[in-house]
Amino acid sequence: MDFEALYDFLFNTYAGIGCLVGAGLVISLIACVIMERRTRKTFVDRQGDEDDWSFFDDEEDEGK
Repeated sequence: MDFEALYDFLFNTYAGIGCLVGAGLVISLIACVIMERRTRKTFVDRQGDEDDWSFFDDEEDEGK
């Protein structure tokens, strides 16, 4: 497959544009998860409030 055909598929067809949007969403999601985990490792000793929300829910209410 040559570059012209790939370019034509990605930018001139609905399926190609859908692939670009889907790839962008997947890449963004992976980057967000990696950054969230790095932030959690950096701020381990931070005390949470009752109003804090956690995406990963690692700290479930065990006593309740």
